[in-house]
Amino acid sequence: MKVGIISTAVPLINGGGRFIVDWLHEKLLERGHQSEIVYIPYTDELDHILPQMTAIRMMKLDDYFDRVITIRPPAHVVQHPRKVVWFIHHIRMFYDLWQTQYCNVPDNPAGRAQRTAVMNADNVALDEAHAVFTNSRVVGERLRHFNKVESQVLYPPILRPELFEAGEYGDEIVSVCRMEHHKRQHLMVQALAHTRTPVRLRICGTSMSAAYIAELQETARTLGVADRVAMEVRWITEEEKADRLRNALASAYLPYDEDSYGYPTIEAAHAQRCTLTVSDSGGVPEFVTDGVTGLVTDPTPEAVAAGFDRLYSDRDFAQRMGRAANARIFELGIDWDTVISRLLS
Repeated sequence: MKVGIISTAVPLINGGGRFIVDWLHEKLLERGHQSEIVYIPYTDELDHILPQMTAIRMMKLDDYFDRVITIRPPAHVVQHPRKVVWFIHHIRMFYDLWQTQYCNVPDNPAGRAQRTAVMNADNVALDEAHAVFTNSRVVGERLRHFNKVESQVLYPPILRPELFEAGEYGDEIVSVCRMEHHKRQHLMVQALAHTRTPVRLRICGTSMSAAYIAELQETARTLGVADRVAMEVRWITEEEKADRLRNALASAYLPYDEDSYGYPTIEAAHAQRCTLTVSDSGGVPEFVTDGVTGLVTDPTPEAVAAGFDRLYSDRDFAQRMGRAANARIFELGIDWDTVISRLLS
């Protein structure tokens, strides 16, 4: 089958939104399909959003592909008679982040009109799709609530799970993801000041905000925990992720209202490491069940610290949850054969 994978991207910025595209492309080729990625440069600048959606809508792909699979919004507005939408999130400032600290759309007549226009365009594009999948129940619930669209959950796997192996349990809580305010690495650093054990923290990843990195460093210094925090502010390869997790105590992933369980969670599970998350982390608790495959605490430094201490003080408990997290991958059918079979059906 000739498959076009259509997605938007911010040039030179890597992360989960690109992984899902690039890895799907590679797995389609492995299975004998013809596949091509069409990346569309995209910006969230308010004046550009509707013109970009219009341009994507005008793309003509019928003559090139038997099936198109759209990933990152607003790629789903493209037209094709066999369009499958793998919906990973809305343009969230118009949806679940509306009127929150993470929304930069003014709540005035112009902002509300733009929000209505985006929602109307989404409704048309989603209604015409051959099938709609989401990367989590949370995103599916948002589609149902805001767009009145039903969808099927299709959890994204990682590319090379065999890289992630279980070693001895050390004393580090490891977090590998972009360092941004909404990922809340600051909550992890703040938690260390409340711990009663010598548990350590390693946070790794790139950042678009030098100010946030400086804030993390200053917080660690001010709270007197800098000697227990290792920071790697750079791109972390898949091999390096596996290395950091192999002898970790556990993983920590504390985003605000995340769209899915997040690759950090599933990577840790492949390494038989449980994940500590928080109750307002969105889709993460779809995979992390408190006391079974990880810990779910309140989003406060004190509660996170108690979770860190519990993992440090009871390694057997951490190990049992790590094994359960690994088993959960197979219970949920998170693998590429399942993904490709459903996307091409």
